[in-house]
Amino acid sequence: MAMTKEQRAAKLRELEQKIASKKGIGALYGLAKGMSVTMRTMLKPAITTQYPHVKPDLPERTRGVIALKEENCTVCMLCSRECPDWCIYIDSHKDVMPPKTPGARGRTRNVLDRFAIDYALCMYCGICVDVCPFDALFWSPHFEYSTDDLSTLTHEMDTLAKWMDYVPPPPALEDGAEDPVEVSKEAVSYGAPAVAAPVATATAPAATATAAPPRTEPAPSQEGAAADSATPAGGTTEAAETQAPPAREERHDEEPPQIDQEAYDAAIAQGKPDREARALAKRAWILKRRKAQS
Repeated sequence: MAMTKEQRAAKLRELEQKIASKKGIGALYGLAKGMSVTMRTMLKPAITTQYPHVKPDLPERTRGVIALKEENCTVCMLCSRECPDWCIYIDSHKDVMPPKTPGARGRTRNVLDRFAIDYALCMYCGICVDVCPFDALFWSPHFEYSTDDLSTLTHEMDTLAKWMDYVPPPPALEDGAEDPVEVSKEAVSYGAPAVAAPVATATAPAATATAAPPRTEPAPSQEGAAADSATPAGGTTEAAETQAPPAREERHDEEPPQIDQEAYDAAIAQGKPDREARALAKRAWILKRRKAQS
């Protein structure tokens, strides 16, 4: 009966243990076994890549380095807070943007001043890329940024932006998948006027093409004239009903929430911290405003 592969390996291990237990023979057997491995390796062709003269053929989605798309960054600080090595350094300042409509309140936005990553501390876990809600960080297959000085491994955002050139485009959507909202035709940018439905424009040529020529018959009676005058009026009403309602413009001039003093004093009296007390007071003020408006 033929032995299986496991039985043959067990027999071989048992024979090796018997040989190794004997004095003198065990040492010679171990030397011969090691040299046999060396001889088999010597006869095989070398597979060493002559880098940097020969570039390695890396996969397209290789995690080489983290690149930054500066225009997508909103300074939300999520990547810096979630980084387990604290190797991301971010500096910013607040800037007041002019209002989009006259009389409205100007919007405050954060402006990115510095975004740097210390790759001497980075462990390439990719958490910053995953938690970024605005797709400002990407994995780039670029990997040739080694140096002999640790202080030069802290790369600023101009270098991180250059590495975006190596980021491959996203894969194509599957068959039947819908386009993202950011690139769909129905998406309207913040504050941009909505495009009116082209119903009236499309129906106007049709109405012109189907208009009847002027009559040459004698004038009808009063009842017939009343019936004829009601027909175009009804047609005008139907055309008005088919038109899309005008898009409601977004309002950005609402009064910002204030602090309700009574709610704030009550929260402080309960031992709440100042930040939590202010949040509760703002919530109470909003609820009172909604109740007054209803």
